[in-house]
Amino acid sequence: MDYTLVQQLRVQVADQLRDARRQRELSGLTAMGPDDERIWARSVIRQILTSHRQEQLALGIAVTDPAEDAQLAEAVHAALFGLGRLQPLINDPDLLNIEIVGHDQVWLTHREFGVVPGEPVAESDQELIDWVRNVATYSGLSSRQFDPTNPFLDVRLPDGSRLNATMAVVERPVISVRLFRRQEVRLVELRRRDSFGADLESFLTAAVRARFNIMVSGETFAGKTTLLRALGNEIGPEERLVTAEHFHELGFHLLPHLHPQVVAMEERLSNTEGQGAITVHDLVDRSRRMNPDRIIVGEVVGGEVIAMLDAMTQGNDGSLSTIHARDPRQVFDRIATYALRCAERLPVEASYRLAAGGLDFVVHMAKVRWPDGRPHRFVSSVLEVCGFDGVQVVTSEVFAAGPGRPMAVPAAQLTESRALRLVEHGYDDRAWALAVAR
Repeated sequence: MDYTLVQQLRVQVADQLRDARRQRELSGLTAMGPDDERIWARSVIRQILTSHRQEQLALGIAVTDPAEDAQLAEAVHAALFGLGRLQPLINDPDLLNIEIVGHDQVWLTHREFGVVPGEPVAESDQELIDWVRNVATYSGLSSRQFDPTNPFLDVRLPDGSRLNATMAVVERPVISVRLFRRQEVRLVELRRRDSFGADLESFLTAAVRARFNIMVSGETFAGKTTLLRALGNEIGPEERLVTAEHFHELGFHLLPHLHPQVVAMEERLSNTEGQGAITVHDLVDRSRRMNPDRIIVGEVVGGEVIAMLDAMTQGNDGSLSTIHARDPRQVFDRIATYALRCAERLPVEASYRLAAGGLDFVVHMAKVRWPDGRPHRFVSSVLEVCGFDGVQVVTSEVFAAGPGRPMAVPAAQLTESRALRLVEHGYDDRAWALAVAR
């Protein structure tokens, strides 16, 4: 792709767009909306591209075939309304995240191959900054500045991906894009990927259907959200789900054939005056008034943990969430730390009591790399939460990594009351007991 030509054509289209806006304003006509401008721009791009090819023919320059012209037109449209060379990466279904430092240091998180280097995404750092400003405008943030005085910007892209940009306080502009991938992932699919064995698949399926409160823990990129999606997709279509997230990742509301009743809520950042913020804590607190069968919190990273555990202990059984932790037993310390930081400043002992009363199981995701470099994500441990002894949360590791294998296998007996509930919902505890005995 000749990106110098892309930029030249982009400038021509942008000039015509600016003139069209001015003409509508002078004529007293209603301004075109973003979608109308995108459609209008495509026709202008075709006209300008046709004129450009005619000029090439007049000069005796061989023209490209229609397929290449179509790619060029898409590149111009992406440069005008999207993120230019970043757009094909955003559209790549095998990519999970994009990390950029300056226009030429690009790192891509690939679904199979892990982190791999990418090609430059702009001709200069200034061009990259201009594209970020441009996409902010067409994402409804025209009043949100991105300059040395306002060096941070968060934007949700049209496809649901989340872009975070930083400038001025760093040597070169830094951009992180967390890509949104609509996935109808199921537990059986994760088992086929060797994320866990048949015993644990059966256990997790029964645990969701028995309405146990489950928290998925793990490090960054360990597969917590993917497992949470799979757990949520085991919930029946008759149940009303309310989800609260920092930004939409779970996507249950996009799967009406599985979940016809979903209220999907997303936090809102404050405006340039610092007003209007709505936190996940606010969303979880509000969700309890929406008659949910289940409350699902995409990720706990702050004071929302109190509202979530309150909901769990007050009758919203079957709630699900994720939390960052290097070890499953660190989950309760993380909860206590978050609770101390929030406005209520809940004491550690109270946090432990709340966690012990609200949670039933902690499912821990881990990751390793195969010898060929491919990442492998799997469940390494399942803790049953058994209460609070006045000092710490009492747990039992009912699934643990076995000798010579990282994936969790049956390791200890469940408490009788929970075992009975699991059996009622299809879990074969006899097979599990034999596995524990082995």
